[in-house]
Amino acid sequence: MTIKKTLVVFSLTALFTGTAFAQGSDETRVGESPYDIVSLWHDPFAEEGFSFGGNSGIFAESPDRIFIGQRGETILPYPIPQDYPGFAGALGINVLFDTNRRTWKNCLYTVNGDGEVQELWTQWDYLCEGSDGPGPHRLRISPYDPDSRLWIVNETFHQIYVISNDGSELLATYGEKGVPGDDESHFGRPQDIAFLPDGRILIADGLDNNRIMVMDKDMNYLGEFGSEGTGPGQTNTIHAVAVGPDGLVFVLDRAGDRVNVWRTTDDPVEFEFLRSIGELGLPLDIIVNENDFWITDLFPLRFINYDFEGNHKYTWLVPEELPDGYLEVHSFTVDSDGNLYGGDNQYGRTQKFIPKAGADPELLIEPPWVQK
Repeated sequence: MTIKKTLVVFSLTALFTGTAFAQGSDETRVGESPYDIVSLWHDPFAEEGFSFGGNSGIFAESPDRIFIGQRGETILPYPIPQDYPGFAGALGINVLFDTNRRTWKNCLYTVNGDGEVQELWTQWDYLCEGSDGPGPHRLRISPYDPDSRLWIVNETFHQIYVISNDGSELLATYGEKGVPGDDESHFGRPQDIAFLPDGRILIADGLDNNRIMVMDKDMNYLGEFGSEGTGPGQTNTIHAVAVGPDGLVFVLDRAGDRVNVWRTTDDPVEFEFLRSIGELGLPLDIIVNENDFWITDLFPLRFINYDFEGNHKYTWLVPEELPDGYLEVHSFTVDSDGNLYGGDNQYGRTQKFIPKAGADPELLIEPPWVQK
Protein backbone atom coordinates (compact mmCIF):
# COMPACT_ATOMS: atom_id res chain seq x y z
CA MET A 1 0.00 0.00 0.00
CA THR A 2 1.44 3.35 -0.98
CA ILE A 3 1.33 6.40 1.22
CA LYS A 4 -1.22 8.03 -1.06
CA LYS A 5 -3.59 5.08 -0.81
CA THR A 6 -3.14 4.90 2.94
CA LEU A 7 -4.19 8.51 3.34
CA VAL A 8 -7.31 7.86 1.31
CA VAL A 9 -8.24 4.89 3.50
CA PHE A 10 -7.76 6.93 6.67
CA SER A 11 -9.82 9.82 5.32
CA LEU A 12 -12.71 7.55 4.38
CA THR A 13 -12.58 5.89 7.79
CA ALA A 14 -12.90 9.25 9.47
CA LEU A 15 -15.80 10.19 7.21
CA PHE A 16 -17.85 7.06 7.78
CA THR A 17 -17.30 7.02 11.53
CA GLY A 18 -18.59 10.57 11.73
CA THR A 19 -15.31 11.89 13.09
CA ALA A 20 -14.90 15.56 12.27
CA PHE A 21 -12.31 18.04 13.36
CA ALA A 22 -14.85 20.25 15.11
CA GLN A 23 -15.96 17.44 17.40
CA GLY A 24 -14.67 17.88 20.93
CA SER A 25 -12.76 21.00 19.84
CA ASP A 26 -13.53 24.68 20.10
CA GLU A 27 -12.11 25.93 16.80
CA THR A 28 -11.20 29.24 18.43
CA ARG A 29 -8.58 27.29 20.39
CA VAL A 30 -6.91 25.83 17.31
CA GLY A 31 -3.67 27.55 16.44
CA GLU A 32 -0.12 27.31 15.25
CA SER A 33 2.39 24.88 16.64
CA PRO A 34 4.43 26.40 19.48
CA TYR A 35 7.43 24.40 18.24
CA ASP A 36 9.99 24.59 15.46
CA ILE A 37 10.93 21.28 13.92
CA VAL A 38 14.59 20.39 13.48
CA SER A 39 14.61 19.38 9.83
CA LEU A 40 16.10 15.91 9.14
CA TRP A 41 17.27 15.75 12.76
CA HIS A 42 17.75 11.99 13.03
CA ASP A 43 20.95 10.97 11.24
CA PRO A 44 20.49 7.81 9.14
CA PHE A 45 22.77 4.97 10.21
CA ALA A 46 21.48 1.87 8.42
CA GLU A 47 23.64 -0.07 6.00
CA GLU A 48 23.28 0.73 2.32
CA GLY A 49 19.95 -0.52 1.00
CA PHE A 50 18.17 -0.20 4.36
CA SER A 51 16.40 2.55 6.23
CA PHE A 52 14.48 3.22 9.43
CA GLY A 53 11.41 1.13 10.18
CA GLY A 54 8.34 2.37 12.00
CA ASN A 55 9.48 4.34 15.04
CA SER A 56 6.86 2.99 17.40
CA GLY A 57 8.45 3.67 20.80
CA ILE A 58 10.52 6.59 22.07
CA PHE A 59 11.58 7.72 25.52
CA ALA A 60 13.76 10.71 26.40
CA GLU A 61 15.76 9.75 29.47
CA SER A 62 17.62 13.07 29.17
CA PRO A 63 18.15 15.76 26.51
CA ASP A 64 21.21 13.81 25.35
CA ARG A 65 19.98 10.22 25.61
CA ILE A 66 16.81 9.31 23.78
CA PHE A 67 15.76 5.66 23.45
CA ILE A 68 14.15 4.65 20.16
CA GLY A 69 12.40 1.37 19.46
CA GLN A 70 11.66 0.68 15.83
CA ARG A 71 9.86 -2.11 14.05
CA GLY A 72 13.00 -3.37 12.39
CA GLU A 73 14.46 -1.72 9.31
CA THR A 74 13.05 -1.18 5.83
CA ILE A 75 14.56 -2.73 2.71
CA LEU A 76 14.82 0.03 0.12
CA PRO A 77 14.17 -0.31 -3.61
CA TYR A 78 17.06 -0.20 -6.07
CA PRO A 79 18.39 2.12 -7.29
CA ILE A 80 18.14 4.72 -4.53
CA PRO A 81 17.81 8.30 -5.81
CA GLN A 82 20.84 10.51 -5.25
CA ASP A 83 18.74 13.03 -3.33
CA TYR A 84 17.35 10.39 -0.95
CA PRO A 85 17.02 12.14 2.47
CA GLY A 86 17.44 9.04 4.63
CA PHE A 87 13.93 7.75 5.41
CA ALA A 88 11.70 5.40 3.45
CA GLY A 89 8.64 7.64 3.49
CA ALA A 90 10.41 10.05 1.16
CA LEU A 91 10.37 7.28 -1.48
CA GLY A 92 6.63 6.73 -1.18
CA ILE A 93 7.03 3.69 1.09
CA ASN A 94 4.68 3.32 4.04
CA VAL A 95 6.70 1.26 6.51
CA LEU A 96 3.61 0.32 8.54
CA PHE A 97 1.80 -1.38 5.67
CA ASP A 98 4.61 -2.47 3.36
CA THR A 99 5.57 -5.35 5.65
CA ASN A 100 7.37 -7.28 2.88
CA ARG A 101 10.15 -4.72 3.24
CA ARG A 102 10.54 -5.23 7.00
CA THR A 103 13.63 -6.90 8.43
CA TRP A 104 14.19 -7.33 12.15
CA LYS A 105 17.47 -5.51 12.73
CA ASN A 106 18.49 -2.51 14.85
CA CYS A 107 15.22 -2.61 16.77
CA LEU A 108 16.53 -0.72 19.81
CA TYR A 109 19.08 2.06 20.09
CA THR A 110 19.82 5.46 21.62
CA VAL A 111 20.59 8.83 20.06
CA ASN A 112 21.99 12.05 21.48
CA GLY A 113 20.42 15.50 21.31
CA ASP A 114 21.76 15.97 17.79
CA GLY A 115 20.08 12.82 16.49
CA GLU A 116 23.32 10.86 16.28
CA VAL A 117 23.26 7.16 17.21
CA GLN A 118 25.15 6.42 20.42
CA GLU A 119 24.28 2.83 21.28
CA LEU A 120 23.03 0.06 18.98
CA TRP A 121 21.51 -2.70 21.09
CA THR A 122 21.59 -5.34 18.38
CA GLN A 123 21.98 -8.01 21.06
CA TRP A 124 18.24 -7.73 21.64
CA ASP A 125 17.09 -7.94 18.02
CA TYR A 126 16.23 -11.59 18.63
CA LEU A 127 13.35 -10.45 20.86
CA CYS A 128 11.61 -9.27 17.69
CA GLU A 129 12.84 -11.78 15.12
CA GLY A 130 10.26 -14.01 13.52
CA SER A 131 7.40 -11.67 14.26
CA ASP A 132 4.61 -11.65 11.69
CA GLY A 133 3.18 -8.48 13.19
CA PRO A 134 4.30 -5.04 14.34
CA GLY A 135 6.31 -6.26 17.35
CA PRO A 136 7.65 -3.57 19.72
CA HIS A 137 5.06 -0.98 20.70
CA ARG A 138 6.18 1.15 23.69
CA LEU A 139 9.31 2.01 25.64
CA ARG A 140 9.00 3.28 29.22
CA ILE A 141 11.19 3.94 32.25
CA SER A 142 9.67 4.36 35.71
CA PRO A 143 10.56 7.75 37.23
CA TYR A 144 10.63 6.01 40.61
CA ASP A 145 13.16 3.33 39.65
CA PRO A 146 16.68 4.14 40.93
CA ASP A 147 18.09 1.75 38.31
CA SER A 148 16.15 3.32 35.40
CA ARG A 149 15.39 -0.05 33.86
CA LEU A 150 13.91 0.02 30.35
CA TRP A 151 10.53 -1.63 29.81
CA ILE A 152 9.66 -2.80 26.30
CA VAL A 153 6.14 -3.85 25.35
CA ASN A 154 6.03 -6.34 22.46
CA GLU A 155 2.51 -6.43 21.10
CA THR A 156 2.83 -9.30 18.65
CA PHE A 157 4.56 -11.78 20.97
CA HIS A 158 2.29 -10.84 23.94
CA GLN A 159 5.32 -10.10 26.07
CA ILE A 160 6.97 -7.39 28.17
CA TYR A 161 10.75 -7.23 28.64
CA VAL A 162 12.82 -5.42 31.26
CA ILE A 163 16.38 -4.51 30.25
CA SER A 164 19.12 -2.91 32.33
CA ASN A 165 19.74 0.75 31.63
CA ASP A 166 23.09 0.07 30.00
CA GLY A 167 21.60 -2.61 27.76
CA SER A 168 23.84 -5.35 29.09
CA GLU A 169 21.24 -7.63 30.65
CA LEU A 170 17.72 -8.89 30.04
CA LEU A 171 16.41 -8.75 33.60
CA ALA A 172 12.91 -10.16 33.17
CA THR A 173 10.42 -11.41 30.60
CA TYR A 174 6.68 -11.42 31.30
CA GLY A 175 4.11 -13.27 29.24
CA GLU A 176 4.49 -16.40 27.13
CA LYS A 177 5.93 -15.83 23.69
CA GLY A 178 3.29 -16.13 20.99
CA VAL A 179 0.63 -17.30 23.43
CA PRO A 180 -2.19 -14.81 24.09
CA GLY A 181 -4.33 -15.10 27.19
CA ASP A 182 -6.46 -13.22 29.67
CA ASP A 183 -5.34 -14.77 32.94
CA GLU A 184 -2.92 -13.40 35.55
CA SER A 185 0.28 -14.22 33.63
CA HIS A 186 -0.66 -13.85 29.96
CA PHE A 187 -1.38 -10.82 27.80
CA GLY A 188 -3.46 -10.23 24.70
CA ARG A 189 -1.46 -7.84 22.53
CA PRO A 190 -0.37 -5.49 25.33
CA GLN A 191 0.17 -1.84 24.42
CA ASP A 192 1.66 0.18 27.25
CA ILE A 193 2.82 0.33 30.86
CA ALA A 194 2.63 3.02 33.57
CA PHE A 195 3.97 3.36 37.09
CA LEU A 196 2.16 4.58 40.19
CA PRO A 197 4.14 6.44 42.86
CA ASP A 198 3.51 3.67 45.42
CA GLY A 199 5.24 1.08 43.24
CA ARG A 200 2.24 -0.50 41.57
CA ILE A 201 2.54 -1.14 37.85
CA LEU A 202 -0.32 -0.75 35.36
CA ILE A 203 -0.33 -2.85 32.19
CA ALA A 204 -2.48 -1.69 29.28
CA ASP A 205 -3.44 -5.17 28.09
CA GLY A 206 -5.31 -3.47 25.39
CA LEU A 207 -6.04 -4.76 21.92
CA ASP A 208 -7.51 -8.15 22.84
CA ASN A 209 -8.44 -7.92 26.51
CA ASN A 210 -9.40 -4.26 27.06
CA ARG A 211 -8.21 -4.32 30.64
CA ILE A 212 -5.72 -2.55 32.85
CA MET A 213 -3.84 -5.11 34.90
CA VAL A 214 -2.70 -3.97 38.34
CA MET A 215 0.61 -5.47 39.44
CA ASP A 216 2.75 -4.92 42.51
CA LYS A 217 6.31 -3.61 42.26
CA ASP A 218 7.57 -7.13 41.56
CA MET A 219 5.00 -7.69 38.80
CA ASN A 220 2.81 -9.98 40.88
CA TYR A 221 -0.82 -9.80 39.77
CA LEU A 222 -3.13 -7.89 42.13
CA GLY A 223 -6.25 -7.34 40.04
CA GLU A 224 -7.58 -5.52 36.99
CA PHE A 225 -10.19 -3.03 35.86
CA GLY A 226 -11.92 -2.14 32.62
CA SER A 227 -13.72 -4.21 29.99
CA GLU A 228 -14.72 -4.14 26.35
CA GLY A 229 -17.71 -2.06 25.32
CA THR A 230 -19.03 1.46 24.93
CA GLY A 231 -20.39 1.98 28.44
CA PRO A 232 -18.87 4.11 31.18
CA GLY A 233 -15.22 3.17 31.65
CA GLN A 234 -15.29 0.56 28.89
CA THR A 235 -12.97 0.54 25.89
CA ASN A 236 -12.67 -0.91 22.41
CA THR A 237 -8.87 -0.91 22.11
CA ILE A 238 -6.64 0.44 24.85
CA HIS A 239 -3.60 2.00 23.19
CA ALA A 240 -1.91 3.86 26.08
CA VAL A 241 -2.11 4.40 29.84
CA ALA A 242 -0.66 7.21 31.98
CA VAL A 243 -0.88 8.43 35.56
CA GLY A 244 -1.29 11.91 37.01
CA PRO A 245 -1.65 13.74 40.31
CA ASP A 246 -4.22 12.84 42.97
CA GLY A 247 -4.27 9.19 41.93
CA LEU A 248 -5.64 9.86 38.45
CA VAL A 249 -5.18 7.21 35.78
CA PHE A 250 -5.81 7.97 32.10
CA VAL A 251 -6.75 5.12 29.76
CA LEU A 252 -6.60 5.98 26.07
CA ASP A 253 -9.24 4.16 24.00
CA ARG A 254 -8.02 4.20 20.39
CA ALA A 255 -11.08 2.78 18.63
CA GLY A 256 -13.45 4.31 21.19
CA ASP A 257 -12.06 7.77 20.37
CA ARG A 258 -11.81 8.94 23.96
CA VAL A 259 -9.85 8.91 27.19
CA ASN A 260 -11.31 7.29 30.29
CA VAL A 261 -10.25 8.84 33.58
CA TRP A 262 -10.05 6.69 36.72
CA ARG A 263 -8.85 7.32 40.25
CA THR A 264 -7.09 5.11 42.75
CA THR A 265 -8.82 4.27 46.03
CA ASP A 266 -7.69 3.08 49.44
CA ASP A 267 -8.01 -0.47 48.10
CA PRO A 268 -4.95 -1.20 45.89
CA VAL A 269 -7.04 -3.19 43.42
CA GLU A 270 -10.09 -0.91 43.26
CA PHE A 271 -10.20 2.01 40.83
CA GLU A 272 -13.04 4.52 40.58
CA PHE A 273 -14.26 5.58 37.14
CA LEU A 274 -14.69 9.34 36.90
CA ARG A 275 -15.43 10.41 33.32
CA SER A 276 -14.71 10.03 29.61
CA ILE A 277 -13.04 12.89 27.78
CA GLY A 278 -12.93 13.83 24.13
CA GLU A 279 -14.51 12.89 20.82
CA LEU A 280 -11.31 12.01 19.02
CA GLY A 281 -10.40 10.58 15.65
CA LEU A 282 -7.89 7.87 16.54
CA PRO A 283 -5.91 8.77 19.68
CA LEU A 284 -2.45 7.24 19.86
CA ASP A 285 -0.40 8.42 22.84
CA ILE A 286 -0.75 10.60 25.93
CA ILE A 287 1.37 12.69 28.30
CA VAL A 288 -0.16 13.88 31.58
CA ASN A 289 1.08 17.06 33.27
CA GLU A 290 0.19 18.78 36.55
CA ASN A 291 -3.20 20.16 35.49
CA ASP A 292 -3.89 18.83 32.00
CA PHE A 293 -2.88 16.28 29.40
CA TRP A 294 -1.86 16.11 25.75
CA ILE A 295 -2.84 13.52 23.14
CA THR A 296 -1.65 12.75 19.64
CA ASP A 297 -4.64 12.10 17.41
CA LEU A 298 -4.80 10.82 13.83
CA PHE A 299 -8.06 12.26 12.46
CA PRO A 300 -6.94 14.94 11.89
CA LEU A 301 -3.26 14.57 12.70
CA ARG A 302 -2.80 16.86 15.69
CA PHE A 303 -1.70 17.44 19.25
CA ILE A 304 -4.70 18.22 21.44
CA ASN A 305 -4.79 19.47 25.04
CA TYR A 306 -7.53 18.93 27.68
CA ASP A 307 -7.81 19.73 31.35
CA PHE A 308 -8.78 17.00 33.78
CA GLU A 309 -12.47 17.95 33.62
CA GLY A 310 -12.54 17.45 29.87
CA ASN A 311 -12.40 21.05 28.71
CA HIS A 312 -10.55 21.50 25.44
CA LYS A 313 -7.66 23.95 25.86
CA TYR A 314 -5.67 23.98 22.63
CA THR A 315 -4.96 22.08 19.41
CA TRP A 316 -2.23 22.36 16.80
CA LEU A 317 -2.19 20.45 13.56
CA VAL A 318 0.74 18.36 12.34
CA PRO A 319 1.36 18.72 8.58
CA GLU A 320 2.01 15.70 6.37
CA GLU A 321 4.06 17.52 3.73
CA LEU A 322 7.68 16.53 3.36
CA PRO A 323 10.47 16.96 4.23
CA ASP A 324 9.30 17.61 7.81
CA GLY A 325 5.76 16.23 7.89
CA TYR A 326 4.22 13.21 9.60
CA LEU A 327 1.75 10.51 8.70
CA GLU A 328 1.35 9.30 12.29
CA VAL A 329 2.75 10.52 15.61
CA HIS A 330 2.55 7.08 17.17
CA SER A 331 4.51 7.93 20.30
CA PHE A 332 5.88 11.14 21.78
CA THR A 333 8.16 12.12 24.64
CA VAL A 334 9.48 15.34 26.19
CA ASP A 335 12.92 15.78 27.72
CA SER A 336 13.83 17.86 30.78
CA ASP A 337 14.74 20.84 28.56
CA GLY A 338 11.25 20.87 27.05
CA ASN A 339 12.22 19.42 23.67
CA LEU A 340 9.53 17.26 22.06
CA TYR A 341 10.21 14.09 20.06
CA GLY A 342 7.67 12.26 17.91
CA GLY A 343 8.02 8.82 16.36
CA ASP A 344 6.41 8.34 12.95
CA ASN A 345 5.19 4.80 12.46
CA GLN A 346 4.44 5.28 8.73
CA TYR A 347 7.02 7.58 7.16
CA GLY A 348 9.52 5.79 9.40
CA ARG A 349 11.64 8.12 11.55
CA THR A 350 11.71 10.22 14.72
CA GLN A 351 11.78 14.00 14.65
CA LYS A 352 12.68 16.65 17.22
CA PHE A 353 10.66 19.77 18.03
CA ILE A 354 12.10 22.70 19.98
CA PRO A 355 9.98 25.43 21.59
CA LYS A 356 9.73 28.56 19.46
CA ALA A 357 11.30 31.70 20.83
CA GLY A 358 8.66 33.52 22.84
CA ALA A 359 6.20 30.61 22.76
CA ASP A 360 3.43 30.76 25.36
CA PRO A 361 4.48 28.32 28.13
CA GLU A 362 0.84 27.27 28.51
CA LEU A 363 0.96 25.80 25.00
CA LEU A 364 4.09 23.72 25.54
CA ILE A 365 4.05 20.07 26.57
CA GLU A 366 5.93 19.44 29.80
CA PRO A 367 7.66 16.18 30.74
CA PRO A 368 5.24 13.63 32.24
CA TRP A 369 3.97 14.30 35.76
CA VAL A 370 6.01 12.75 38.58
CA GLN A 371 5.21 12.79 42.26
CA LYS A 372 7.96 14.69 44.07
